[in-house]
Amino acid sequence: MYVQGVSTRRVTKILEELCGLEITSAQVSRAAGQLNDMLKTWRTRPLGPMAHIIIDARYEKVRTSGIVRSCAVFTAIGISHDGKRSILGTSVSVSKAEIHWREFLSSLKTRGLTISGSVSSDAHEGLKAALAAVYPAVPWNRCQFHLQQNAQAHVPKQEMKAPVAADIRAIFDAPTLQAARDLLANTALKYSTTAPKLATWMEENLPEGFAVFSFPEPIRKRLRTSNLCEALTCCLKQKRHRGVKKWAIR
Repeated sequence: MYVQGVSTRRVTKILEELCGLEITSAQVSRAAGQLNDMLKTWRTRPLGPMAHIIIDARYEKVRTSGIVRSCAVFTAIGISHDGKRSILGTSVSVSKAEIHWREFLSSLKTRGLTISGSVSSDAHEGLKAALAAVYPAVPWNRCQFHLQQNAQAHVPKQEMKAPVAADIRAIFDAPTLQAARDLLANTALKYSTTAPKLATWMEENLPEGFAVFSFPEPIRKRLRTSNLCEALTCCLKQKRHRGVKKWAIR
């Protein structure tokens, strides 16, 4: 209850009413301290080889040093060679600047993380620079969901949005890399007159989401987007803020 944000006073009262137990706020605090030790052990546990990782960051309101401020919550999820997913680590920094991405990635590498396949993420400039410094040889795949969203900013007419989204989805659903490239060329040509800026944007940006074609079809769906990280963060956000923020900031 305390981790969910319930005060020590209310924890004591609830346990007395429901269970007939008498417990002091000091005992609740000691129990929370034991959870902190377990969390520290989890956050510093050794890592090993992973086939792929998915990383993302989003801004959340975090209480630190008595002040509520927007901080970047970094999350990394690994996919092992047998297809199992696990949370590798989390961290909180003041922004998504390269230095903070580099610190996060370096901490994963120090714990033993190696990546034989790919990294999937959105196109954070700081993240791309940090990846080039910490994991320079690992292929990068840009989140296809965010590419879809970014493309809509270049669509000149409202009635074109749905057809454009369908065309981009068809490209990403292509059975092979060459088929995706051919569809991209045809789609860019299709919009070269009615939406020239969109056509140029497609040619320059959509190939950044093609790295998944290097891997077997069954694994591609897991690598297409970084939404898994966002969903995890949103799930934590739905918890009572006190407990989640204390968990995250540590």
